[in-house]
Formats: sequence, structure tokens, C-alpha cells
Amino acid sequence: MSTDTSTPSPLARIRQDVQSMHAYAVQDSAGLLKLDAMENPHRLPDALQAELGRRLGRVAINRYPGARVAELGAALHAHAAPPAGWSLMLGNGSDELISLLAMACDVPGASILAPLPGFVMYAMSARLQGLAFHGVPLTPDFALDEAAMLAAIERHRPAILYLAYPNNPTGTLWDAGSIARLIAAQGRQGGLVVMDEAYQPFAAHSWIEVVRAAPEPHRHVLIMRTLSKFGLAGVRIGYLMGEATLLAEIDKVRPPYNVSVLNAECALFALEHADVFAAQAADIRAQRAQLLQALAALPGVTPFPSQANMVLARVPDAARVFAGMRARGVLIKNVSTMHALLANCVRLTVGTADENAQMLAALQASL
Repeated sequence: MSTDTSTPSPLARIRQDVQSMHAYAVQDSAGLLKLDAMENPHRLPDALQAELGRRLGRVAINRYPGARVAELGAALHAHAAPPAGWSLMLGNGSDELISLLAMACDVPGASILAPLPGFVMYAMSARLQGLAFHGVPLTPDFALDEAAMLAAIERHRPAILYLAYPNNPTGTLWDAGSIARLIAAQGRQGGLVVMDEAYQPFAAHSWIEVVRAAPEPHRHVLIMRTLSKFGLAGVRIGYLMGEATLLAEIDKVRPPYNVSVLNAECALFALEHADVFAAQAADIRAQRAQLLQALAALPGVTPFPSQANMVLARVPDAARVFAGMRARGVLIKNVSTMHALLANCVRLTVGTADENAQMLAALQASL
């Protein structure tokens, strides 16, 4: 039986730039202590697990999402307390919101600007939408290069400027004065600023405090958060806040049922027990301080200050450390090839006291 070689391959219908890209990689963590993805290490107490199970069992999964999703939006609005005149938009995690922002701002010649190294989805969403992406390197100590950022805003006039506060993978909470000047410059040329506060539960400051004090200069600013670091990474709830008129336009590109009824119910349950998650975040912040101190005492290891639930550390040989720790049952993230500034750097998620002790022992043995 002969094969007709003249039939075109269906792959020809897939964009060439997509075929040349690499998919977002999730490491196999089976059998390993998972400290690679900045997850909250704490599970719900048994009593709350049982209560949540009963709640989810009563959800009408035969119906499309409706009123409960709207109630979640209202509950998150009350929880975050943005200024008057601001509204809130839900996403299937921050990742979907980042993609929707690129879609909404895809006008001819539009581009996206962000510091590097930073969250990979800013660049990926731009390229998938056909937008240009411009990355501006941080300084060697992972501070914003304000002059270079201002020059890039002037030169490229980006539709969106992303500022992660604090930043991933560095954990840096950038200088507030620099951020204010970048926000003003982006506003002068009519662009949006997205303050990505994914790690807000672990940071000493939130930009929403600045917005509340002075809403007028922030009419072009959006604040994005997620419940993933709150403690619901498996639930996939992100939310975007901004002036109601601006957010209403962005919301038009959102799929109608992008948040499931089960996810919404989980998130509502978590907000009702916010004190439990606040205590977990407080423990993670305390463990972070101890981890930074312990890392600084290891020969050849340079940890960097962090306001997130991870610590970036430079080691003599990142590949060797990663492989050695994996062989000892601990999975971390080798970020050394992401950007030149991250040479020989690894990223360590802050775990429980016992998990951090195991991680430190594996690291010390792998140096």
C-alpha cells in the first residue's frame, strides 16, 4: 500500500514561530521533596479539609458557573480593598490574565516591556499574540536599571509595562521611587502598567497602598494577584484590579466561563478562613529569615535578599548542585541558564522547618 507523499502535513497549519518555541516545562517531582515552584508547603488542617469536601460535594456541577463566581469577585474585592472606582476581573490563574492582557492590547505596533530576569509568561504571552517583547536587564544586584527602563519606555512606547513586586525569580522588592517614576513615564505615553503582586502574602509592602493614597496618578495602573501563593496553587484563581472603565474593556476578551464552580467554591472557602492562610504566610516569612541566615553560612553560597516565598542563591556550580540535590531527593529550580545575570544561580522555595532542614543538608552535601 503506497503512501501519498503529496498530502501536506497538518503541521503546516501551525505557526512556524510556535513550532520553534519550547513549551512551559513542569519538572517531574515524583518521589522528591518539591521545592521548585514556590508553593505553600502547608495543607489545610484535617477539619477544614473535611468541611471543604462537604462544600464541594454540594456544588451544582451540572450548571455553568454563575452567581458563586460573582460572589467570589465581590469577596476578593473586599479582601484586597482597592480604591473607590476600581473593579476586579477573575482569571484562571495569573497566566490567563497575562494572556488576555496581550490579546486586549494587540493593536498594530504594540509591544510589551519588562525587566529581565523576570516571569517568563510576560514574554511568552507577547510572542504568542504576535507582539514584540522588550526586556531590560536588571543591575548586577537585581535592582531596576531606572535609566535604561526610562529610555526603553521612551523608545518603544510599550502598550504594557510589567513590574513584578516582588520579582520572580529574584525575590526583589524594587525601590518605590524608581517604580513611581516608571509609572509616571509610562502614563505620559499612554501605556498600561501591570503591578504583578503574585507574592504579596510574603512581602513587606503592596503597591495598592500607594494607589489608595494617590489614585489619580494610577489611572493607567492595574494590580494583578493570585491565590496560588496564598495557598491555592491547585485551584487556579488570579485576579486583576483597576479602574472600572479600563477593566470593563479588558474583560471583553475573557472567556465567559473561565473560572469553574469548584475553583470558585474553594477560593470562597479559603477567604472565609483567611486567618489560617495568614498564619501559614507568617510561618513562611519566619522560615525564610532562618533559611537566608543558614544559606549565608554555607561556604561558596551567596543568597540574595527576598520578599517572596523563595530564595535565589548563587553557588559554585548550579548544574552540579541541582543534580546532587535531586539525587538526594530534593527538587529545586536551576535558573542559571535563564539569563546571564543568573549565572550559577538556583532558586529555592521556602518550605516548612523540616523541609528546609532537609534542603539545606542536601545542598551542603552537593556543593
